[in-house]
Formats: sequence, structure tokens, C-alpha cells
Amino acid sequence: MKLHQNCIECIFNQAKRVSSLLNLSKKEEIEVLNIAKKHINSFDFNLTPPHNATPLYRDISRFLKTDDLYKDIKEQSTTKAFKFAKICQDRVDNTHDKFLYALKTAVAGNVIDFAAEIIYDLEEEIEKIYSTNFKIDDSRELKEKLQSTKKLVYLGDNTAEEIFDKICIKTLKSIYPQLDVYYFVRGEPIINDLTMNEAKRSGLDEVATLVDSGVPTPGYAIDLAKKEAHNIFRSADCIISKGMGNYECLSEYGEFPIFFLLKVKCQVVANDIGASLGDVICKGSLSWK
Repeated sequence: MKLHQNCIECIFNQAKRVSSLLNLSKKEEIEVLNIAKKHINSFDFNLTPPHNATPLYRDISRFLKTDDLYKDIKEQSTTKAFKFAKICQDRVDNTHDKFLYALKTAVAGNVIDFAAEIIYDLEEEIEKIYSTNFKIDDSRELKEKLQSTKKLVYLGDNTAEEIFDKICIKTLKSIYPQLDVYYFVRGEPIINDLTMNEAKRSGLDEVATLVDSGVPTPGYAIDLAKKEAHNIFRSADCIISKGMGNYECLSEYGEFPIFFLLKVKCQVVANDIGASLGDVICKGSLSWK
């Protein structure tokens, strides 16, 4: 998905949100916004939003002399997510449709996103996610695809989501014992996205092989991935792609057997995918067939 004019305001608002979340001084806030304006003026509309936003965040990090802007916030999100893990696990354990509830649990985690246009309340979202139908629902096709899948690539998204992804993966492996799951994380800290350190702390290596994708972008940018990661990606029988950033980077790659699993938190993505803000999506690419 290429950068849209409406993305400009959203990315600028993300820079403003940095100032608010990190309690920056007025002087620091002005400089952060100046950095954002400088990058926005040179954005390339032939690239995806994550490709364009990454250099902006790198410069903000340099200015604030940190390599992980949202470190404290990510830790707080993870602590909060752990509090809801048992609730979600109980929901999955006590339903007749464990497959569907596993997917719903993963989507519930996708609410955690400080870079989104709209910030949702995690507790409220978990309460209603299990009774909400997918607006675009290719879950039956995903279920069918997984029956013949041996190598499953699962693209992680935001920090703290992995708590819910772990429940999802554990459940999928109980249904499909032949699955060999490869869980992809970002190559370095970017916004609140998940990195290797955070994935290990949450025990993702107990249910999947962790893969450092090498990408510095808030989304799996194929052109920036490590060779080893990309080889695994290309050879996957099925790919579950979590979140909007991964969708923005991969929506035009119809040759891969990808299923996009996300909550729509941006109007541009809503228009592109054919849904509305707040909808939950399980959408397969053309190649799942």
C-alpha cells in the first residue's frame, strides 16, 4: 500500500504523540515537530507509509539520544497484557470453536498500538472482541490452508501483542500438530513494535522459532529483510500477517499465501482493505488458493 496524502497528517500526529507520551519539554517538542516537518516534505509517494516514517523516527531517536523511544511504554503495555492473558486463555479453552477464538485472541492483542489514529481500550476491547464478527472473513479459507501447512510464518506486530499471539499459536499447534511456526520480529526498535528481546522475555520461543527479520520499518518490508528471514518467508506454506504496518508493506504482494489479521485503526487502511474504522479483519491474499 503506497503512501496516501491522508497519511501525512497521521504520521505528523504520531510525532506529536511522541512528545505527549514521553512528557517532553516545550523546546524538545518543537524540535521533534520540526524533524517531522522536514521528513514529511521529502516523503516519497511511491513508497509505503512504514518506509517513509522510519527515517523520521530514527532522527527523533537520535535527537532524544535513545535507541528505543517507547521502551518504558512497551514495558507498561506488556505488564498490562499479561493481566488479561488468563482471561483470553480461558475463553479459548472453554469454547467449541478453538480455531476461531484463537484468531479472535490474536486480534484482541492488535488493539495495542500507540502509533494508531485511534487508541482503543484494551479491557473494553477484549470484552467485545469474541462476539464481534470479522468484517472481511476468510477464516474458513485459513482453516483449510492450515490443514496442509507445514511451515507457518507468523509476522509479529506491536510489543505486548505477542502475549496474545502466543495463545493463538499454541492453540493452532494443538489443532494442527504438524505446524512448524516461525515468528518474525523487527530488526531494531521502531515505535512500539516487537523486537527479539521482548519476544524472548514473553516466552514466544516456547511455541515458535523466533526470527529476526532485520527490517527497521514498522511493517515487514520485503526489500529490507535479512536474506535468511526472507528465505524462510518465501518458502512458507502459509503466512499470518498481524497488524496494519505489515498490511501496508505486503498488501500488494499477491503471490504469497498471506492472511492479514488485524483491527482497522486508520482510515486509509480502511479504504484500501474495504472496511471501516474499528472493524476486525481476516483477509487472505489471492494466492491462498
